[in-house]
Amino acid sequence: MPTLDFYNMPGSPGTLAIVMTAKAVGIELNFINVETTKGEHLKPEFVKINPQHTVPTLVDNGFAIWESHAIVIYLVEKYGKSDSPLYPKDPQIRAVINQRMYFDMGTLYDAFAKYYFPILRNKNEETEENLEKLNAAFEVLNTFLEGQDYVAGSETSVADFVIFATILVIRVVDFDLNEFPNVDRWFQNVRNVPLAWAQDLRVLVDVKNFLTANLIK
Repeated sequence: MPTLDFYNMPGSPGTLAIVMTAKAVGIELNFINVETTKGEHLKPEFVKINPQHTVPTLVDNGFAIWESHAIVIYLVEKYGKSDSPLYPKDPQIRAVINQRMYFDMGTLYDAFAKYYFPILRNKNEETEENLEKLNAAFEVLNTFLEGQDYVAGSETSVADFVIFATILVIRVVDFDLNEFPNVDRWFQNVRNVPLAWAQDLRVLVDVKNFLTANLIK
């Protein structure tokens, strides 16, 4: 298996989800940390790779792809087993996985960022409206997990990886999952999976550093 160049911010949800996926399909990543606070994402050599100059970005033998949700799908489709349960070929199952990942990107992570980042970045007071949106996102996720062990079906998929990574970051800021028992149950189960490596102290330190830097994936 080749080693792929992985331009990333350690501790970001996108980075965590991609690393989990790479481990699941047996791919080695060459980690290249990009410090956006120092403008490293705007250097000409990086903009040449990714004109949108966003991280994470993956380069596979000259092929560059960015946006974490697109990257995890690419890794499974190219390097996973045929018809992998992580992203199976069945169009209906795949549609549910896609929906859950769009939910993560457009609803769950978006609500988290809008609530917490102004607090972290500008020391603003929390807003009730944004907290309600974050709680509403968790209520939807709690409904997704009613009576099932995984967010998009009967087996672990890349949707579990990306949502787990988002919630791991949210948990670092002490968001209480007790009000969402299905989410809490699912989160505790996933963090016991070796691929999740969530209890690795280095990972949690990376997440805290990511939050301190106020960077959005």
